[in-house]
Amino acid sequence: MRVLLSTTGLRGDVEPVVALAVRLRELGTEVRVCAPPDTEERLTEFGIPVVPVGQSLHAMMRGMTEGPEPRRPADELAEQFDAVPAAAEGCDVVLATGVLSAAIGVRSVAESLGIPYFYAAYCPIYLPSPYYPPPLSRGDGRPPEEALDDNRALWDFYNEVFSRRYSDVFNARRAALGLPPVENLVQYGFTEQPWMAADPVLAPPRPELGAVQTGAWILPDERPLPADLETFLAAGPPPVYVGFGSTPEIADTVKLAVEAIRAQGHRVVLSRGWADMALPDDGADCFAVGEVNLQALFGRVAAVVHHAGGGTTTVAARAGIPQVVLPQITDQPYFAEQVAALGIGVAFEEFGPAPTFDSLSAALATALSPETRARAKAVADTIGTDGTTVAAERLRAAVGRVSV
Repeated sequence: MRVLLSTTGLRGDVEPVVALAVRLRELGTEVRVCAPPDTEERLTEFGIPVVPVGQSLHAMMRGMTEGPEPRRPADELAEQFDAVPAAAEGCDVVLATGVLSAAIGVRSVAESLGIPYFYAAYCPIYLPSPYYPPPLSRGDGRPPEEALDDNRALWDFYNEVFSRRYSDVFNARRAALGLPPVENLVQYGFTEQPWMAADPVLAPPRPELGAVQTGAWILPDERPLPADLETFLAAGPPPVYVGFGSTPEIADTVKLAVEAIRAQGHRVVLSRGWADMALPDDGADCFAVGEVNLQALFGRVAAVVHHAGGGTTTVAARAGIPQVVLPQITDQPYFAEQVAALGIGVAFEEFGPAPTFDSLSAALATALSPETRARAKAVADTIGTDGTTVAAERLRAAVGRVSV
């Protein structure tokens, strides 16, 4: 059996695919991955064949934060229609995650080859439903007034916008493959029954989503912590971790967080992240790290201050560590709300007042309280660990059903 996994998006889109690819291989399944070009080193680290497709992760992040002119639909779709067919040749099933404009191309290739196709989202906000609005951007125009308070109507508007942008080019590429045109591009990409690759405790099931929930795809990390970090951890009480992943332009917030943590008598472990954050000074109570095993590190800290990305939130929740979350973009506001609702930490609002020393100090005091620590430990026992196994078995079963 051979599986093709395809992903486009930031690191939070790629890492779950790495986890699933590794689990599939452990179960004796041959797997290859289509992914952004700068993920090749990460995948080959595990011996996973990779076909580079699309923009680099850093280019995508710059596009989200700096707001350049959007890429041409023809270019976005060409990357998929041109590169995926060779990667999909000989595969028994295809699963896509990430950006919808790429997923519709991947599904079309699978359709042309007669291969079963599935789409997986990492957060409920990305699937059409009455619960959450679609990911509209400033360039999409203003929805009709009557749709502003109706999420279903907003999704209809989003499909219209998406179709205007991609339909002509997309259906021309489909015609070249001998495929009929598609009218509802959003539903086509997501499929009639998408998968939800998120833990049901952190992303409670919503029946009207019509999704199959597999649990989160987290790769077990057995890497030891660096020796100098181990020395720092052993030299005092558990520190507070501060990290914002690939989020740029967060230096002021990081500085305030470090000041607030120190003011309460706690040490700090700062993740440099993509923005290459630096410590404010060379004080012995602070330590900066690059890429490290967060699963191991989070078991050694008192609390975690982070951006509320789905992966980081899940790892912290599994570790039973209180969280202070400052959401910025994409799925982060959703997972921030879940952290607050579960009582396992404190969440700042996406569009609320900018964090201050006082507000961060108050959030830390609440997160480090005995009540929040106890709640975080209790919730940790309910977080699943078998998401990749569930997903892998469903893919294997899908191939079995087709083969019968």
